[in-house]
Amino acid sequence: MKGSLEKLYVDELKDLFSAEKQLTKALPKMAKAASSEDLRKGFEEHLEQTKGHVQRLEEIFTMLNAKAGGKKCVGMEGIIQEGAEVMGEDYEGAVMDAALISAAQRVEHYEIAAYGTVCGYADLLGESDQAALLRQTLEEEKETNEKLTELSQEINVAAEHDASEDQPETKRRPRRAA
Repeated sequence: MKGSLEKLYVDELKDLFSAEKQLTKALPKMAKAASSEDLRKGFEEHLEQTKGHVQRLEEIFTMLNAKAGGKKCVGMEGIIQEGAEVMGEDYEGAVMDAALISAAQRVEHYEIAAYGTVCGYADLLGESDQAALLRQTLEEEKETNEKLTELSQEINVAAEHDASEDQPETKRRPRRAA
């Protein structure tokens, strides 16, 4: 039983390693597409943080005497592809920023789920040093998600304002009561 859970644990870590490596390529593109200075800085800061996540995973692989690569995270690949499609749309300004935040939060939620899972596996396998490193990353992912939520509150209002200004007076859709 322990052997199979350990194999699953290592496979999940390899998946996360691939996900983080993919993000190091996607985040600069997201930063470039952002019009909000705060959002751009947030993506740039998260890029540096993501590089640290890769280093932590490499440290864990060293502890496990295992190779870091060898697996492609198709889940993250799909999420990043969706984000790339959003960047290809004709959104501008705050509307593009709102779309970028949406894409970024999908990434964060995926990572929160994945890191939560491997933390549990590390605990069960008695790998407390690894669990501590994984929890540190998990907390950073949660903090990034919270920052994105805070940024979205201002940016989404601006996006709604920008969108309503683009519509002629007669074509504005009435607001629906909740």
